[in-house]
Amino acid sequence: GRDCLGCAKTGSGKTAAFVLPVLQVLSEDPYGIFCLVLTPTRELAYQIAEQFRVLGKPLGLKDCVVVGGLDMVAQALELSRKPHVVIATPGRLADHLRSSNTFSLKKIKFLVLDEADRLLEQGCADFTADLEVILEAVPARRQTLLFSATLTDTLKELKSLAKNRPFFWEAVSEVRTVDELDQRHLLVPEAIKDAYLVHLIQTFQDEHEDWSIIIFTKTCKDCQVLNMMLRKYSFPSVALHSMMKQRQRFAALAKFKSSIFKILIATDVAARGLDIPTVQVVINHNTPGLPKIYIHRVGRTARAGRKGIAITLVTQYDIHLVHTIEEEIKLKLQEFSVEEQSVLNIVTQVNVTRRECEIELEGTDFDEKKEINKRKQMILEGKDPDLEAKRKAELAKIKKKNKKCREKVQQVLQRKKQLQLKRKLQKKMERRNKVRAVEEK
Repeated sequence: GRDCLGCAKTGSGKTAAFVLPVLQVLSEDPYGIFCLVLTPTRELAYQIAEQFRVLGKPLGLKDCVVVGGLDMVAQALELSRKPHVVIATPGRLADHLRSSNTFSLKKIKFLVLDEADRLLEQGCADFTADLEVILEAVPARRQTLLFSATLTDTLKELKSLAKNRPFFWEAVSEVRTVDELDQRHLLVPEAIKDAYLVHLIQTFQDEHEDWSIIIFTKTCKDCQVLNMMLRKYSFPSVALHSMMKQRQRFAALAKFKSSIFKILIATDVAARGLDIPTVQVVINHNTPGLPKIYIHRVGRTARAGRKGIAITLVTQYDIHLVHTIEEEIKLKLQEFSVEEQSVLNIVTQVNVTRRECEIELEGTDFDEKKEINKRKQMILEGKDPDLEAKRKAELAKIKKKNKKCREKVQQVLQRKKQLQLKRKLQKKMERRNKVRAVEEK
């Protein structure tokens, strides 16, 4: 009955740690919406639902997944049928709570926050407003369970604030990543990073034909370009990022899980919680800016006692980031050796192919889709996109004016300084001339 906060390494079975006890209590008295599980990504929500289905089959468990990108009306119908377990992303569930009263969360016994640090952190994708709506809809008398692979200051603060005698469990370990994971770095010049990536993939494909590889990139555009580029080299790759439609995302993940495609290129949308047992290699195309992102990314391999390798491509600008990661995981990354001549032989070809893919992508209005998605998001938040655009333009004008004013002030100050220096020099020259005149007399 106590609130729980569990922190353990990736791939150690945190999902089972809340699914099994919830099912045990549910089997004693099955009724209505009994448990609510919140998770940051849509793919993770479906994976947790799968675990509930498999383990809850003997109970005749009814579950419902509520995530963005899919039909809201169908989800509302499912919720009105009172499933035992609801697995949701905060944004879409909050939308349902704001727009309909066909279901109630007032009788839930369990509230689970999986990847709790990501749900509670304030950043580019802030869940605060949605979580407030959800927490108002759930009863005060409930058991709250928080799980994560990385412990942040927010979670530590929560631990001290919690009223319900919280039970805290953290896996005691010197190293923050699993022992079976071989972690390497590869120092590469920024300009030829892609050539190194192609060479690495080719090497792994030649040596181990059945190996699956996940490549993590920084942006959606990078992810799409790399996928197009690898396809041109006939590598069996598939992309996964937030600019794709939800059905495409599920299809891509299903194809990778079933080994139809051996290479998955993804943004950090796939970095958390996804359990794909057959992944042998994780390649970080960019060095993650935060150590916890690194921990989650490399945690996609070497799961549940299996072995795996993680390689991070480090450019001349990322060395400080690697030191921060090493401090956090309490482990030094070993260097991964590569035959440089093989890379140099393909540099020009790879760079030309990448440029071709970028031009091709520009022709598909990829950036335009991003703008449309931004407008949709603003409308959902109750903002007028055109007004916001005007405000931004006005702010940009004000900033431009301020910049010009600053530049003018600096120019005036510089002129004054130059005049003062001229006067000083003139006075010095006059003094010298007077001294010379006196000496001559």
